[in-house]
Amino acid sequence: MRNKTNSRREDPLPENFDSIEQFWEFWDTHSSADYEDLMEPVDFEIDLQSSKTYCAISRDMLQGIRATARQQGVSAETLINLWLQEKLSSSRSPQPAYSVQESSERYTADRNRRDT
Repeated sequence: MRNKTNSRREDPLPENFDSIEQFWEFWDTHSSADYEDLMEPVDFEIDLQSSKTYCAISRDMLQGIRATARQQGVSAETLINLWLQEKLSSSRSPQPAYSVQESSERYTADRNRRDT
């Protein structure tokens, strides 16, 4: 059983860190378990009602989206959400993202090309 002051503690906990890098370096080389006696209980709430869904976007397309977003002064995520909302608002009925049906003229032309 440990006593109130941790005998394993090698260094005192700094009051402040000069940079985030200094913070990382300290905690990369020290264990928070060695400083439990200095910790205070904290109350907090988590809002689980908000959520995000992530979708894959091609790298080339994302570069263009980021450039456009910078020009408009918004984040890429905001721009994508605005575009999707605009598309949903303008769409009266759901339309498929693509069509697998081929016109009979195109099918005939493709078939004739293969036969020659």
